[in-house]
Amino acid sequence: MDASSLPPSVADAMAQATPEAMAEYRRKLQEYEEAIAPVMAYWNSIAEKRRGRNAKRRAGQQITLDDYVLTQPPVYTGPKKPADPSAPERPPRKALPMVPDLIQAAVEHFQFTPQKPATEAEFKRAYARVAAAAGLTREQAVRVYSFETGGNGNYDMQSGYRGPGTRPISTAIGYNQLLTTNSVELIAEQGHEIIKALTAKAATLSGAPRKALEHKIAVLKKMYAFSRTVPDTWSDHERLADTPQGWALHAMVLDIDVGPHLQTHKLLTSVHFARAKGYTKPLTAAELEMMNLTGDGTGLDMVTMPQAMREKVPTSNFFQRGGYERNPVASRNNTVAKLLAITDERMDVNSAKPGAQELAAAF
Repeated sequence: MDASSLPPSVADAMAQATPEAMAEYRRKLQEYEEAIAPVMAYWNSIAEKRRGRNAKRRAGQQITLDDYVLTQPPVYTGPKKPADPSAPERPPRKALPMVPDLIQAAVEHFQFTPQKPATEAEFKRAYARVAAAAGLTREQAVRVYSFETGGNGNYDMQSGYRGPGTRPISTAIGYNQLLTTNSVELIAEQGHEIIKALTAKAATLSGAPRKALEHKIAVLKKMYAFSRTVPDTWSDHERLADTPQGWALHAMVLDIDVGPHLQTHKLLTSVHFARAKGYTKPLTAAELEMMNLTGDGTGLDMVTMPQAMREKVPTSNFFQRGGYERNPVASRNNTVAKLLAITDERMDVNSAKPGAQELAAAF
């Protein structure tokens, strides 16, 4: 093949891939694969057990200890996976959108700027009204907020961002740390309910405030229609969320009228999910956080587990390998009982902080 017809990255990679370099690569790769085999076998067994539990639940069968891996994951201490000299260089990772990027996207694609609250307390009061009306308790809302934000988070707090010169570590924003995909999914699935609630509110207003809210409702209807242009699956919503239009939908987390509904529905959908699966007991804040943190299906797996099993089942059963190794809370508190206990402990400590106290007072 004529190298001049190849992309520069591919041509450069081919030039580096001498027979000697490839032979060395294959030798190191074999060493790596032999060293990591026990680790991969463990995580494959985790996935296999998870598939088995899902099948038993669909069949209405009882879950027992035998349906979990009961050993802790092996710690990998072998060599790093070698780089393939024949592979083209990976493009740099795309930077995560930040709050100004989200707002700009809303302006460009929907000609709308989210309405910011006059104060943080105003947003907390709005959230408390919506959450209480929807059936969330003060304890659930405040304790989840205290865990997710450290007890002092603002409505526009983005995960990992600590001011100029820092970068966020995810797109998670607000009291319950909604990801971009969460916002797209919530608008797709709950948008009609939010529109209904805002329409009822608009009917109580007059003059300029009513006109402004009616315009906001019209924008939200467009966003709702956009969110439903793909199938109602997490993967499709994730793909939509990684577009400028998806960023615009995520910007609505910042809006004083829409944001409290999105934050509320993030928790409320977990409550409804548990009830739909036959779990009728009120969820503790720690149990609700497990569903908020790991996803409804995985979280409910932990929530419905008897205490005796919680003491024995490793938390690794509820994660992919990469997510587990990046999550020091889950790996250090390595049983379900320990993970729920540390979650409650952090909620206890952070609920005493000013932001959490302000939210509690808003209820």
